[in-house]
Amino acid sequence: MHKLTVKSTAVAVITPFCADGSVDHDALARIIHFLIDSGIDFLVALGTTGESVTLTNDETQAVFATFVRENKQRVPLIMGVGGNCTRSLVERFQTLDTTGFDAILSVTPYYNRPSQEGLYQHYMALDAVTPLPLFMYNVPGRTGVNMTAQTTVRIARDAKHIVGVKDASGNMEQGAEIIAQRPTDFLVFSGDDETAIPLTLLGGDGVISVIAGGFPKAFKHGMDLALEKNEAEATRINQQFKPIIDLLYQEGNPAGIKAVSQLLGLCEANLRLPLVKPTDALVAALQPYVSKLN
Repeated sequence: MHKLTVKSTAVAVITPFCADGSVDHDALARIIHFLIDSGIDFLVALGTTGESVTLTNDETQAVFATFVRENKQRVPLIMGVGGNCTRSLVERFQTLDTTGFDAILSVTPYYNRPSQEGLYQHYMALDAVTPLPLFMYNVPGRTGVNMTAQTTVRIARDAKHIVGVKDASGNMEQGAEIIAQRPTDFLVFSGDDETAIPLTLLGGDGVISVIAGGFPKAFKHGMDLALEKNEAEATRINQQFKPIIDLLYQEGNPAGIKAVSQLLGLCEANLRLPLVKPTDALVAALQPYVSKLN
């Protein structure tokens, strides 16, 4: 396994689309090179920000192949593989082509709203069959259920192949509880840009970020300061990014970060329905920040 950096700034990478709705693999290659050249530590392919739920199986495999081809083993790669039917997901894990990838990120089951015991059993079932180290992904704002600190730590202690969590709850108290109670080798990454620096200052291991997809050097600098426990300067940078984060989510994710990517000349800001392109007003509001921080 290409060992993941323990202290890291990662990006949940967008999936660019052409005007006709097809995946723009040339633009995806530009984005991958841009992020790696900017010092990002590892990349996540087809997480939430990658609009994974709108891609066909063939498109998913083609996107994964583009990541592997363009990365050339420069940074670790994580593939997003989630679902809300445990049995189907177990079957999928057993046939996954994981060539070129280092770990899997799997979101908590969405829409079903399972109990904490259901979440525990779901991840233990995945733990039994995963072909790569596995990260859990808790994002209650999208899934309808919050995986508590107690459940997260219980899984961390009982599972053999689950190595960390991306916690996008935005709940600092919950994040701090996981950090305090986790096994020593269990990684805690923030999945919420606004609280990523504060959580890292509390002892977190880094972030799987949206905003770093458009401002990689500047946001990574803030995260590095947090990892070094430079609280004053890291907090200043966190405040600097707050208005940008507010704009990025004003019209939903990934509309905002696709607007930034368009301003950077990386891709067009096309999304797949039911998501729609960012408005001209949002693009204009983001322009000064893109010019200043890149």
